[in-house]
Amino acid sequence: MAQPSATREDLLTRVRFYRDLGLTEFYRRPVDPELLALLAARPVEAPSVPFLPTNLLEDQLGPPLQAVHGSSEIAVAVEPTDRAAALQLIRDEIGECTRCALHAGRNKLVFGDGSPNARLMFVGEGPGADEDAQGLPFVGKAGQLLNNMIAAMGLKREEVYIANVVKCRPPGNRVPEQEEGATCSPFLFRQIDVIRPQVLVALGATAATWLLGARQPLAGLRGRVHAFRGMQLIVTYHPAYLLRDPRQKKEAWADLQIAMKELGLKPPAKS
Repeated sequence: MAQPSATREDLLTRVRFYRDLGLTEFYRRPVDPELLALLAARPVEAPSVPFLPTNLLEDQLGPPLQAVHGSSEIAVAVEPTDRAAALQLIRDEIGECTRCALHAGRNKLVFGDGSPNARLMFVGEGPGADEDAQGLPFVGKAGQLLNNMIAAMGLKREEVYIANVVKCRPPGNRVPEQEEGATCSPFLFRQIDVIRPQVLVALGATAATWLLGARQPLAGLRGRVHAFRGMQLIVTYHPAYLLRDPRQKKEAWADLQIAMKELGLKPPAKS
């Protein structure tokens, strides 16, 4: 088979980009069979703009959760000096998003916060009322607790990166619906692939489900390290849950100690 032209290479990149966002409607129109064969057979390559594709080939109904979020996805490394710019490109692309129904009740979109070069990244479920008002993740009471958890690890909030599965507040802080998570999570995965943290911490069952592609009780996911796209993933309780049940703070601290071990961190000495 002849090598594709530069124009076809650009088209391959663009098709992968839309496919990662779940836009597959264009496959229903007549397309070049040779192009489809290339998409199925060729490995993903980094485009000039680091949108960080995943290896997805799904039917018209959209990909199953495991296929989208499994550890077999291909991550593209981004140079540290380019990470802030790459994150800004993702934010610019999201724009004033109206891709799902959550935008209707949104005050501010909550993209993410922290260091683009973070070794540790936290992923939560979605923004709450305080986050929706300020446009930053984890700034309410749960955020204050998360800040304390980060400090207990010997780090500062500005040294880590924090994001959510969805970037608009679900009504009444409910769990994001499947369509909402499927629409928004590709942007989260691109953020993760830009930052490439050594350790990723899933805060709560919703984040763990979307990151691992497995709907399991939190108890079955905690207490160990999961392989994730060349990174290490640890699951723990969401800070909002810990506010409701402070008895679980000890268990959450045990989870964070696993992350600290992987990062080579020791808790700060008490003064």
